[in-house]
Amino acid sequence: MKQFFATCPKGLEYLLRDELMSLGGVDVHEALAGVRFSGSLETAYRACLWSRLASRILLPVAEFEAASDEALYAGVQTIDWSEHLAPHATLAVDANTAQSKLTHSQYLAQRVKDAVVDQFRQRGQARPDVDTEEPDVRINLRLRRDRATVSIDLAGAPLHRRGWRETQGEAPLKENLAAAMLLRAGWPAIYEQGGALLDPMCGSGTILIEGALMAADVAPGLRRDYYGFLGWKQHDIALWRNLLEEAGRRAEIGLPMLRSGFFGSDADSRMVQMAKRNAQEAGVAGFFTLDRHDAQHVRPPAGFTQGLVITNPPYGERLGERESLPKLYRGLGETLRDHFTGWRAAVLAGDAELGRATTLRAEKKYALYNGALETVLLIFELHPRDETPREKPPLSPGAQMLKNRLEKNVRHLHKRLEREGIHAWRAYDQDLPEYAAAIDVYADTSGSSHLHIQEYRAPADVPAELARTRLREIARVAGEVFNAPRARTAIKTRERGKGGSKYGQFDQRGEFIEVEEGGLTFLVNLYDYLDTGLFLDHRLVRAKVRELAAGKRFLNLFAYTATASVYAAAGGARDTTSVDLSGTYLEWASRNLALNGFAGEGHRLVQADASSFLERTRERYGLIYVDPPTFSNSKRAEDFDVQRDHVKLLLACAQRLTHDGVILFSNNFRRFSLDREALEPQLAIEAWGAGSIPFDFSRRANIHDCWLLRPQAAEDAANPWANARIKK
Repeated sequence: MKQFFATCPKGLEYLLRDELMSLGGVDVHEALAGVRFSGSLETAYRACLWSRLASRILLPVAEFEAASDEALYAGVQTIDWSEHLAPHATLAVDANTAQSKLTHSQYLAQRVKDAVVDQFRQRGQARPDVDTEEPDVRINLRLRRDRATVSIDLAGAPLHRRGWRETQGEAPLKENLAAAMLLRAGWPAIYEQGGALLDPMCGSGTILIEGALMAADVAPGLRRDYYGFLGWKQHDIALWRNLLEEAGRRAEIGLPMLRSGFFGSDADSRMVQMAKRNAQEAGVAGFFTLDRHDAQHVRPPAGFTQGLVITNPPYGERLGERESLPKLYRGLGETLRDHFTGWRAAVLAGDAELGRATTLRAEKKYALYNGALETVLLIFELHPRDETPREKPPLSPGAQMLKNRLEKNVRHLHKRLEREGIHAWRAYDQDLPEYAAAIDVYADTSGSSHLHIQEYRAPADVPAELARTRLREIARVAGEVFNAPRARTAIKTRERGKGGSKYGQFDQRGEFIEVEEGGLTFLVNLYDYLDTGLFLDHRLVRAKVRELAAGKRFLNLFAYTATASVYAAAGGARDTTSVDLSGTYLEWASRNLALNGFAGEGHRLVQADASSFLERTRERYGLIYVDPPTFSNSKRAEDFDVQRDHVKLLLACAQRLTHDGVILFSNNFRRFSLDREALEPQLAIEAWGAGSIPFDFSRRANIHDCWLLRPQAAEDAANPWANARIKK
């Protein structure tokens, strides 16, 4: 069993994880822009041949510290390269680096190459040559925080290069991103139901060709004639031939069974011809109908009453292009709404604003990256305008009581929410004991309401079926009151599992919405995690951060998605440092900061354990925000328990404060007791729990507690009575 790493564009991690599991990968875990998995060499070969989403398949061969040029060279030389590379073979090295002392990727690649070549020379063997195009072995170096991972690139060249593309436009869509769009839009199921695939801005035909090969069960890598393992010394030729033969047999069966249901058009006749040539090279041209049309004049093809309209419109990256795009998107939306009733549509918009220009309401949204550009995939169900909704059964007496309570809460809070500009709030928190849940409302920047429903565990004497019925009633009633369809409602429920109560399996959508708070904008994910990225009960705590941050250096420990750092920056902090152990949350934090215009060296993101960071840093901060979890047992840091460890943590923070600095300490452990006796010799403590609870959380006023802590010396200096006592 070997360990592998599959790279992919950001936003495709969850899809790739599922795909690799279907290809035989085990112990599969998503990471930032990739997925780790284990398996045999056959598993890796299958991934190279069959993955529609991966960019590369890497086989790590060594991992070591490399804080200097010498350490990197020495680490590479510890690898026995004769096990991978023949003396007369060719090699190439790719390198990338981040948050490390060694910052020049091209120089790093050169040093890795030198270490490999020198090893052969030292053994009296011939020196391998460099071939940057199709080397026998391609070596990959990844340097993160001074730690190097050296891998064999089994793909050799990016896997999105399928081998059929003869020509392409100026900004071609990569094949693996096209495959992700099709999978997110549910194309395989639509094809099985007899639906057509239509791209009204088809460009060079990438989406249509990927859709056809997917439907025909053709391996995406079948037409490639180069892989990085073909010249690798451990290559199993017989195994690879068997896999190719199997893929060939599947294609021979699948292609003749493919239906003629693929339609494309483009306003540019040159692109239409380009798409035709690519379809011919891919072996699917006979199933395609390609014409010259602009998107507003496209219509459903004869003989098809359902299908998927999917397209990648222009984004307007060039100066002056952006102004014309809303009209294009609006025209596309009108065409879809007026002529494609009963179809599904998927549009990869350059941003949410362009997506809104379609005037269609998206059922689902997914963040995807087209190269370095963040885009949003919008999925629409195209219902008739006059569609009469299915009559629902009457509400039970209990559900009617719940609806009455929700409507009462809305009436009670509505004016204040509007007056204070609050778009994300708690609407209900177990107000009725029978309906034990919390309901949070998130209005995105387009004004659409999304619901986040968290069910509390039912008592043991409540039958499981009754609990499920009540949860369905909660979802239905909340959806009616807040005009939020099921597609915009996230439900999280506790289930009995090993070790006691735990939350059940979450969705893995990679779907984000933008929510405004305090004049700032934050990314919220309602589905994939226990929390959404924005702690609503800490709204006033974040406002306090903004109030205290002016002119100060700000440190955010256990930073999560760095919402507090955004508030500090908005409040005039000199700089911000956000520390969290999770790379996923730091990526999210980076997007939150950038979304509000805060980026660059003044806003550091540090992946580290909070205690370790405090021990290591020598910086001083005027404001430190500490909002730790109740407990943590991460494998990458020592176990943490907020009750047991808070004194040590806060005293370590005190060592990093300026003389007039402030620690803002908060936590959600409801049985927490602050150890004043241990802290007060160094810190003056101001309890601020009641003042930090927002009005919409008044039913659960113990949801968190909060304190302001200042150095005793500074507190005494500001208090003449304290000085008098000292002199006395």
